[in-house]
Amino acid sequence: MFGMRAAAPQRPKTEGEKPFWISYADLMTALMILFLIVMVASLAMMTKRIADAEQGEKARAADISKLCNQLKIRARNLDIVVDCRENRINFGEAGRFGYNDYKLGPAGQQALRNVVPLVIEAANSEEGRKWFKQVLIEGFTDTDGSYLYNLHLSLQRSEWVMCAILDDRYSVVTGLDQDQKRQVRDLFLAGGVSFNNAKDSKEASRRVELRMQFYGLKDRTNATATTRPIVFDGTAPEKCLLQ
Repeated sequence: MFGMRAAAPQRPKTEGEKPFWISYADLMTALMILFLIVMVASLAMMTKRIADAEQGEKARAADISKLCNQLKIRARNLDIVVDCRENRINFGEAGRFGYNDYKLGPAGQQALRNVVPLVIEAANSEEGRKWFKQVLIEGFTDTDGSYLYNLHLSLQRSEWVMCAILDDRYSVVTGLDQDQKRQVRDLFLAGGVSFNNAKDSKEASRRVELRMQFYGLKDRTNATATTRPIVFDGTAPEKCLLQ
């Protein structure tokens, strides 16, 4: 009787479970706090990226506007119209072609002599080196004839302008050194557009325009990383195949 131990008082069943539930609650709280920290950090990074993109786009637009307006001022006294809203250069009546003709007259040739050095100068400016992508030579026609006929004629008109710049036999754009001609090959692109964007009259529709194109933010990054300049044979003379 004396050897018998008194039975220990039995603890409540929930007492042993308390440490587990306290640890689980702490773990859930910690995970929730960690989740909130990650969300706040992600939102902050996203907000910064959006702000940086907006700031970069504003800076790009300001640079292009400055470049175009400087070009517009330089061309003002040369009867050359620079439209900075559409980024287009046109020569007015001087840039018109005769019916079924793809060669510009003396006034148009003079306009080319005036504008090409200005475009090269703009491309070599601080803003131009960052954003200037290319100049598209667009030849337009009226609506006389079939679609393919006018497509071919418009391409001839834009091609003739390129020939007039690079082929010394045309003697239209003179005084360009080899480096400037290389820049013309890199920057200028001839492309026919048929009778798209027709004007009020057929005479005004038969024209040539230069459309300036600029890199976007992502385009500029990709171009810097991947674009390789195309190198042509510098010893071969430039000869236009148009007759």
